[in-house]
Amino acid sequence: VDLVESGGGSVQAGGSLRLSCSASGEFVDNDVCMAWFRQAPGKGLEAVAVIGYESVTIYAESVKGRFTISKGNAKNSVNLKMNRLEPEDTAVYYCAANFWCSSMWHEELRYSYWGQGTQVTVSQ
Repeated sequence: VDLVESGGGSVQAGGSLRLSCSASGEFVDNDVCMAWFRQAPGKGLEAVAVIGYESVTIYAESVKGRFTISKGNAKNSVNLKMNRLEPEDTAVYYCAANFWCSSMWHEELRYSYWGQGTQVTVSQ
């Protein structure tokens, strides 16, 4: 199973970016749980948002109201639309996936598959 992210880049505070993640391999024929995590410089991995069965979504408090996770047009693909970006959102963003969703969605150990990461930089 491969997860491939795209859409990172640099933007000024208040701007927007859209990240995408596509899964290939054995995921293609299954409904899976897909999430976004991020890691800021010098900090640990932080869960950002998850989308599960029937497109139920959960967000970290720090991004609620600004970020939107949604399923892409292709099966087992996911997007993260990020609005009103802040310098504190600067991080490497990772797509993660698993065959089932957990109530402990924010724990990285709940996901078996990870993308390579894409950099998001927000300047003042």
